[in-house]
Formats: sequence, C-alpha cells, structure tokens
Amino acid sequence: MTSQPTLTKAGDGPEGSGGPPQGSGLQAGLKNRHLSMIAIGGVIGAGLFVGSSTGIATTGPGILLSYALVGTLVVLVMRMLGEMSAANPTSGSFSAHADRALGPWAGFTIGWLYWFFWVVVLAVEATAGAAILEGWIPAVPQWGWALIVMVVLTATNLASVGSYGEFEFWFAGIKVVAIGAFIVVGGLAVFGVLPGVDSDQAGLSNLTGHGGFLPNGAGAILTGILLVVFSFMGSEIATLAAGESEDPQRAVTKATNSIIWRIGVFYLGSILVVVCLLPWDSEAIAEDGSYVAALDSLGIAHAGQIMNFIVLTSVLSCLNSGLYTASRMAFSLGERGDAPKAFARTSHRGVPRAAILVSVVFGFVAVFFNYKFPDSVFLFLVNSSGAVALFVWLVICFSQLRMRKIIQAEAPEKLVVRMWLYPYLTWLSIAFIVFVLIYMLTDTEHDGRSTMLLTMLVAAVVLAISLVRQRPAGRKAATAPERDEARVG
Repeated sequence: MTSQPTLTKAGDGPEGSGGPPQGSGLQAGLKNRHLSMIAIGGVIGAGLFVGSSTGIATTGPGILLSYALVGTLVVLVMRMLGEMSAANPTSGSFSAHADRALGPWAGFTIGWLYWFFWVVVLAVEATAGAAILEGWIPAVPQWGWALIVMVVLTATNLASVGSYGEFEFWFAGIKVVAIGAFIVVGGLAVFGVLPGVDSDQAGLSNLTGHGGFLPNGAGAILTGILLVVFSFMGSEIATLAAGESEDPQRAVTKATNSIIWRIGVFYLGSILVVVCLLPWDSEAIAEDGSYVAALDSLGIAHAGQIMNFIVLTSVLSCLNSGLYTASRMAFSLGERGDAPKAFARTSHRGVPRAAILVSVVFGFVAVFFNYKFPDSVFLFLVNSSGAVALFVWLVICFSQLRMRKIIQAEAPEKLVVRMWLYPYLTWLSIAFIVFVLIYMLTDTEHDGRSTMLLTMLVAAVVLAISLVRQRPAGRKAATAPERDEARVG
C-alpha cells in the first residue's frame, strides 16, 4: 500500500505564522500592497485589450456569457488553489501541490509546461511592446526595443524581489486606474449622462439589437470561450508570489476571496461597457479594436495612442510578472530535484539568479525565432503552449481533491480557505475543462484543434521525460514526503 504524501510546514514560520518557505533561500521581500496589486493586476492581461474584438465579432453581445462562464471557472479553480496554498504556501504553488498530491510525475510535467508557457509569453509580449515603442520612436528598430525591454526587466528581477514588486505595483496600478476610468466614463455614456455622445448609437439596446443577444446562435458561446479562456492566465501568480511575502497565508486568503469582484469588474464590467457603447458588428471594432473603438465613440482625442499606452503598460506588466513566474517555477523545480540544483540557489538578497537567467535566455531565443521564423518555429512554440492554461487548471482540480483529505487528516486547522460544495463543484469544474478540451479538438476555424494537438504533443514529451527519469531506481531525489521532511528539518 502506497503511503499518502504528508502535509508539510514549508512556508510557515516557527509558529506556523507565515514567512517564506524554510530552507528555500527566498526572502519575504514583497509588501502587502505589492501582493494586493499583483493579485488585482494579474487578471488584467494585454489579451483583454487586444483580443476581445475577435470574441465580440464572433459571438456578438453573447460574448458576455463566454466571459462569465470562463470567469466562473477561474473563480472555482482559484478557490481550490487558495485552499491548498493557504495551508501550504510555496514558490511552486500548484506544481508543488501536484507533486505532493498526485505524484512526482504530475509536479514535474505541469511545472515544466507552465515554465514553457511563460518563456513563450515573454517573446510574444516583448515583440508586442517593441512594436508600440517603434511606432513612437522609429529611430530604434523593433528588435532593439525588444532587447531593451527584456534587459531592463531582467535587471529588475535580478536586483531583488522587492524591485519586482515595486515595478509591478505601478504597472498594475496604471492598468487598474485606466480600466476603472473606462468603466465609469463609458457607463455614464451608456445611460446618457455624458454629453457629446450619440444616444442613437450607445445604449443598452445594443445588447439585443443588430440580430439579438446571440446573433450567431448559442453555439457561438463555445467558440467565444475558446477565444477568451487564455486571457485569464495569470490569476494564479499571486499564489506563487505569496511565498515571498511577510504573511503568505493572509496574502493567499485575500487574493482568493477577491477574485470574484476582480473578474466581475475588470472583465465583465469593461466588456459590457464596450458592447453597449457600440453595436457588436460595428466596423470600428473590427478595424481599430474594441477598446479603441469605444474610446473613439466617446469623443476622446487620440484614443488610439491612449490605448497603446495602456496596452504597453499591460505588456510590461505581463513581461515583468512572466519572468518572475517562470523563474520561481524553475526555482521550485530545482528545489524538488526536477531541474538542475543551480536553479534552487539564491543570492544574498534571496533572488534565484540562475533560474531568472535561464528563463530570460529562452525568452531571447523565442524572440529571435519570432523575427527569423515567425510562421514556422515561433508559430509552433505559440500553438504548443496555447492550451497549457487548461491543463494547469485541470491539475489544480485533481490535486485539490486529494490534498483536502490530506490536510483534514494531518492539519485541519490549516483549512482557512475552503472550496465551496466540495467535492461537487470540483468535479463540475473538471467536467467543464474536459468539455472545453474536447471541443477544442473539433475547432478548425480558430486553430483550436492544432493548438490542442501541439500542446498535447509537448505535454506527452515532458511526461515521458518524467517517467523515464523515475523508472531506473526511482528519482535520485527523495520521494515527495521525504523531500518535504528534509526541507522542514
């Protein structure tokens, strides 16, 4: 009979009061205001500003249902993750939980897939940011701007975790203020309070006019889900960062409890304003993008440049957090023996330099592929990481099913965050994720099938490597319980 993995005290102070994981070398350099803004800004990605126009054009006003369904799933998954992370805060977050709950193969596979996802995101975001900066200052070539942005943010992450937190505090703050102002001003326009806005164009009537709420049929909601699901990736960053805060348990609990209003306001609220300000089939949405078109309709001068600034801020925020997240996942993998031990070494400031440098090097390589082979190698990288978010959420669900039993048996007082209606909502979340994965395999119009197949291929390769590493004599490192006891001891 195999023994269950034990619940560790890594991430607790001497009295179980908080602090960074013991023996990890990380330091509690993130302040509460950093964690709060990381949690809020983590759900606002550049994909919300850039990619929402395609979803609106495909689904119509019904895109609100697509965002609501995916948002509900993210709330449930974050609740599960919050339950596990509040009981055992760690820099590895869901990868470390999967290692303990499901086995080393799960922690290894999902950890490396997640790292792969973020180093590809580094290239995507660096290129997007460089394109905006080149438009403003064309004297510097696009590749030059990509290099400058990557170098600056790498230096920020190498300096200290506090410098990362400070940069992210201001980047996320700009995003939050901008989208908050957009919702308020747009809402006033929708209800006819703002002068100078065409009342015949803006209004709640746009939700049901122009072919109805679902002009392309109810099936378009599913297509909309595929188009918006990946813009929610990043909600989990707060649980990784919590391991380097002064009070990880409090940080995780706060981030988990606030996820509902964050998604409700920033995603559903802003998209609702967009589809009320303009008809869903407006040519402006297709040509200029949903938010730029909405700002134009309000008569705001230089709407395109304003939105470029907001998108650039989101890109820099995503780059900053992406490098941090990839490096901490690599650090956690190194700690558990799933990556070179050098990844787990930290500087005197508690920064895992090797993990950061390796992550940024792969990011630079991906940027190079984007410029030299955009339609072959880089397209493969993007598509093969496209469904990682769904795999991560699925692993979180299965991990929570087992970790709940472990926590209840060994340290029930640590269940300060509890998943609602356990285990029923967990199983419902699993069923929904599996349904979306299967539906992706049938989607040929929006590349869902190719994305799914390529991600499954990469996942199978990583899983095979994990199993090969364990087969000869088990892993060279100890089993999960033994590794945990070694870290605590």
